[in-house]
Amino acid sequence: MDEKLMQLTTESRNNRTMQIDTADTKDILTIMNEEDHRVAEAVKAVLPEIEQVVSFVLHSFQNGGRLFYMGAGTSGRLGVLDAVECPPTFSTPPEMVQGLIAGGERAFVKAVEGAEDDEAAGRLDLESRGLTEQDTVIGLAASGRTPYVKGALAYAQEIGAKTAAISCNHHAPISAYADQPIEVVVGPEVLTGSTRLKAATAQKMILNMISTASMLKMGKAFENLMVDVHVSNVKLKQRAIHTIVRVTGVSKKEAEAALHSASNEVKPAIVMLQCGLSFEEAKKLLAEAKGYVRKAVQLGREREENSR
Repeated sequence: MDEKLMQLTTESRNNRTMQIDTADTKDILTIMNEEDHRVAEAVKAVLPEIEQVVSFVLHSFQNGGRLFYMGAGTSGRLGVLDAVECPPTFSTPPEMVQGLIAGGERAFVKAVEGAEDDEAAGRLDLESRGLTEQDTVIGLAASGRTPYVKGALAYAQEIGAKTAAISCNHHAPISAYADQPIEVVVGPEVLTGSTRLKAATAQKMILNMISTASMLKMGKAFENLMVDVHVSNVKLKQRAIHTIVRVTGVSKKEAEAALHSASNEVKPAIVMLQCGLSFEEAKKLLAEAKGYVRKAVQLGREREENSR
């Protein structure tokens, strides 16, 4: 391990955990919990930077672009995890948010040795996805040094795509390849260098914020309800029905019937019930309202008033 790597915060020893190897289980858990409390504060410190990245992602989505997460190891897995949760949660097409990991899909379940050191692979993976200037690329690397991520971000900048980099060290090398770097410094790990702990928790929190905030700004929620959930199993169908009941106040039976008439789409079902419209009419209103249920219902009621 070279000297520069040893000097990184993510590789430093934590003075508060020096005796953790002799602690009893309760004390180990208490120590870890105390360290995890520091993560939320570190994320709070970079909220302005996260806000800027959300604006990049939103602009991409509004202009037909996509979001790519690029990472290796734990960081790469976190990107894949966030990406694959978007279609069931927000009914987005799989290509809208993509997580690419060094070494390919097999690296998600088993380490691929040396994959993270292949700078050219980051570029090639984005080339194979047909990256355009309308897309946003977010590089993830706790150390901030991963060549695979550097290669991806450098290529994205050449193409003209918006770029962001999430690392857990100050002055991270990948920050130089980002329109907006996010350096969330959580301090030394409980186990020295084990960035699957606090660093990974911080990255997961930030990814949650970026994808969720972007989807909220795309009209994927009504109040705090998931009204664009993809009804793909019994649990999600029941959630969809209960969401319709909560918003409209109709009976469960009426909500289920509306959901069926709306081809299992929650948003048009709500607009249909709130405005007394057909599925096709509700879809047109939602398109006019850019996907916002609240706005679509408002438009429907205004038109009903004007027609009287």
